[in-house]
Amino acid sequence: MHPTPRGRRAGILAAAARLFRTQGFERTTVRQIADAVGLQSGSLFHHFKSKEAILLAVMEDGVRQAIAAADRALAAADTPPERLRALVRAHLETLLGPAKDALAVLLYEWRALSPEARERLIALRDAYEARWQQVLDELAREGRAPQDTRLYRRYLLGALNWAHEWYRPKGELSVAVLAERFAAFALGEAPKGGRDGV
Repeated sequence: MHPTPRGRRAGILAAAARLFRTQGFERTTVRQIADAVGLQSGSLFHHFKSKEAILLAVMEDGVRQAIAAADRALAAADTPPERLRALVRAHLETLLGPAKDALAVLLYEWRALSPEARERLIALRDAYEARWQQVLDELAREGRAPQDTRLYRRYLLGALNWAHEWYRPKGELSVAVLAERFAAFALGEAPKGGRDGV
């Protein structure tokens, strides 16, 4: 049974994300992406106009997954502290889970995009960060977050994103425990249980 065009596109993006993450965008060839999904090089261009279009689609897919995860998490949380905990956990589960290749590419291959492509991605990134901004503004009004919530948002997301570099799935902390500790730090609370270390 042959994959649907949508399934084929998803397969191309997954393979490209993995290759871009492990080899870098510049060193990855269209032939390598095609080989990874069992296509002729030229067949990729039925789905994407260029290698940069594949890169942009990988990044957009990663951000859309993050937005969807954030929305699901926020829908199940009521108070501002619960909403921050939900966002932290959703962010780490996305960053360290199935979308990890796409989000790593987003973090490290940003400069490979044209200015026009960056504008498209910035609009998506801003939509994601708006969810964080709203929650941090709510916390600041309650005295649970610094008043400069824009800088605080960048601080928190920067710290969370760096987990991609050092977190080890077979380490001592699960993603759930790591998320709880991050959230506790952000809220000025004592972390709950668990052993130290990653």
